[in-house]
Amino acid sequence: MVWVRTVGGKLETRYRYSAQLCYNTFPFPKISSAKKAEIEEAAENVLVTREFYPDKTLADLYDPDKMPQDLREAHARLDDIVESCYPGYPFASDEARLECLFKLYEKMKRQ
Repeated sequence: MVWVRTVGGKLETRYRYSAQLCYNTFPFPKISSAKKAEIEEAAENVLVTREFYPDKTLADLYDPDKMPQDLREAHARLDDIVESCYPGYPFASDEARLECLFKLYEKMKRQ
């Protein structure tokens, strides 16, 4: 989200998600097959956990005040695995995270 907030910006009060600005520019490091499998397993766990709540909409599931604890934990695990792919992990702050992302972005632009 720190990348989206910084690079994508906002329209009124909503975040602006743009393939050009956010997704196509997001730097993701090369990872091993084992790390990729770990991410895929954690992402699958998020989807499986959401299936435990067929009566809830995505808006309900992702309301910060109503989010089921097991779904929150599944996302936290996925986030942690993804962040572990980056140099500097664990990050002390969003500023440190953003600094890492911009360094990787600069490297990506040069290639």
